Amino acid sequence: MSLERNKELARAAIAIWSTGDFSQVLEIFTPDYVMHQHHHGAADGTGGLGLKEMRAFAHEFRTGFPDFHDTTDLQLAEGDLVATCFTSSGTHTGPFQGIAPTGRKLSWTGIVIDRVQDDRIVESWGNWDMMGMLQQLGAIPTRSGTGQAV
Repeated sequence: MSLERNKELARAAIAIWSTGDFSQVLEIFTPDYVMHQHHHGAADGTGGLGLKEMRAFAHEFRTGFPDFHDTTDLQLAEGDLVATCFTSSGTHTGPFQGIAPTGRKLSWTGIVIDRVQDDRIVESWGNWDMMGMLQQLGAIPTRSGTGQAV
């Protein structure tokens, strides 16, 4: 497996969030795929999202931000790992995480590290600026004039 092919798989995985199209999911991910995230664990308590939970979470994003889009800012690959820095953006026109639509345009950054095995992604570790996103939504106050959380 070439490093460039691994990077292509990582970009295809990120594209699912932008398009909401899961039709190629089993060509990108293994059936037992797990996404480890700092803030969102699986319902079974394993601390990771399987394909079913990932699909539901992506749908929640696409409902809250119908124009949701990720761009790839930087990618590094070594061995079976690909690190992708990305920027997410969208307009909050639907409910998201219990927050009523605000109409605000948001942008935040994140990073995901994918592990590729046998030409598919087997697991990922993701971390994105949820605090910054929630501040932009007005769900978390900032110090007046500083942009920092209270």
